[in-house]
Amino acid sequence: MIRHQGPISGVATHGGRYVATAGYDNQVVLWDAGAGEPLARAFHDHLANQVAFSPDGTRLVTSSSDYTARLWSVPDLKLLAVFADHKDDVEMSAFHPDEELIATASRDHVVRVYDFAGTLVHTFEGHTADVISVEWLPAAGELLSAGDDGTVKRWSLAAGTLVEEVDLGGVETDTIAITRSGVVFAGNDDGAIIRIDGAERQHFPAHDAGIKRLVYNAATGALVSLSYDRSLRVWDTARGLRPVHTAEFPAEVWARSCAFLDDRELVFATFGSTYAVYDLTEGRWDTDRVQGTPCVNAVATLPDGRRYTVGDSGVVRAGGAAVAETGSLCNFLVHVGGRVLTGGQLGRVFDADTGEVLYQHRSPLNCAAAFDRDGVPHVVVGAYTGEGLVFAVPAGGGLRHVATLPLHANAVKGVACSDDTVFAVCADSAASWFSTRTLEETARVESAHSRIANGCAALPDGRFASISRDRVLRLWDGQRATAVPTPHDHSVKSVAASADGALVATGSYAGLVAVFDTRTGSWPLVTRPTTAGISCVHYTEDGDRFLAASYDGTVYEIPAPRVPRGE
Repeated sequence: MIRHQGPISGVATHGGRYVATAGYDNQVVLWDAGAGEPLARAFHDHLANQVAFSPDGTRLVTSSSDYTARLWSVPDLKLLAVFADHKDDVEMSAFHPDEELIATASRDHVVRVYDFAGTLVHTFEGHTADVISVEWLPAAGELLSAGDDGTVKRWSLAAGTLVEEVDLGGVETDTIAITRSGVVFAGNDDGAIIRIDGAERQHFPAHDAGIKRLVYNAATGALVSLSYDRSLRVWDTARGLRPVHTAEFPAEVWARSCAFLDDRELVFATFGSTYAVYDLTEGRWDTDRVQGTPCVNAVATLPDGRRYTVGDSGVVRAGGAAVAETGSLCNFLVHVGGRVLTGGQLGRVFDADTGEVLYQHRSPLNCAAAFDRDGVPHVVVGAYTGEGLVFAVPAGGGLRHVATLPLHANAVKGVACSDDTVFAVCADSAASWFSTRTLEETARVESAHSRIANGCAALPDGRFASISRDRVLRLWDGQRATAVPTPHDHSVKSVAASADGALVATGSYAGLVAVFDTRTGSWPLVTRPTTAGISCVHYTEDGDRFLAASYDGTVYEIPAPRVPRGE
């Protein structure tokens, strides 16, 4: 049966008849909206990020981390064209309302326009960071783009140039929506919506965390905002911006994407097998058809050899048996003070053995690392809103919140502890250092990587390793880093180091695992155990091996490479 095996990151609708979904399992699925049943599917070579229907519903365009956008026929999903000029992930594509043209936005900082035959028509350069959104203006001779450089840019097809730039104060802006009259709404990482009407700018505080998607219904004038504060809000745009409805997301829903099925119902991206539906009139969610997926997001081993895993379904397994159900996608596992903790999208810290909620934060949680302070086990948990939550884990149980560290201004993507130092990397490419003794910042490097930093690992003696979308491994000794090019040809997602720091393993979204030997400066092992992404790598001294957890639900054992004699 056709179903998603990984998170659904993009969703689109047409005419109340079709729903299309794009997922981290590389799948694109077309659904019958009335029956909720799959009609056809297609595949990308990497994560499928977003999907959109043509105005007449006869075509579908998909955007992928395989660096392409692709055009498909509806309803059979026959491949019609591949748009392959981008040099990094394509995050979004949009059909021209009248002509056979498609605009694409990419993390290579470029906006491109293609015709339906796949011919490149225009290349628009000028963004200084990843471009996340692109939309056509009602006049259709121009388009808007927005992204991580905190600007909205307007481009002219006729002139082939930039017409206008709106500076939004440098705050990353993932999403824009445009009304029939040309009023622009932009949602940023501070949780604000900016209304742009000609030269007029209005700033509306809207959410307690970053806004990931804005969706506009031209028929009703309603604007929907989705945020990592786990809420959606509906706004009346007739007179500025007025909130008219708010709802919390169920655990299955991902704030990455939604679309109007009709004036009453919205469909949503999820962490499960299919999309969710929300009835605006009744304020009711329908997630009955959403089943859990096998994705593993984290793996950890205890000193006694027990192996823990957790993923999108929120089910914690120890030794292969389910021990707890958190009801939430979980991103990390950490062993501290004789306990195992986990947490993720709901912003909750759980006891991994019981599922008990130990703490509630305002935004999703991404990573964690353990350390000792004054003889008491502690843990620091990194949040999507930049905080590092520090907890004491005293003997006899309990979890006591002792501090909130301002690790970063954006999502904390990785945190590690070595000696008396907490090291954290951020989605904005920065790295920070904090003292475990004073819990104060000791150093910061704003451009630790040239792209989004995705993770870090501890090395002995207060040293660290970090990885990034720039495909470079950086080995940190203080604030000085040795940059090591990796064998990866796509974004590096995860990193782990052996206990002695001799070996550093890296895993990518393309399923590649590469191990670097810090003693020889070589990569003695490069292997691809799966075509699915590697979500996490973890070193275990039991058997001297790395464990590579994957979005396909498997944990792959990677034996630590041996150094040949004489080296």
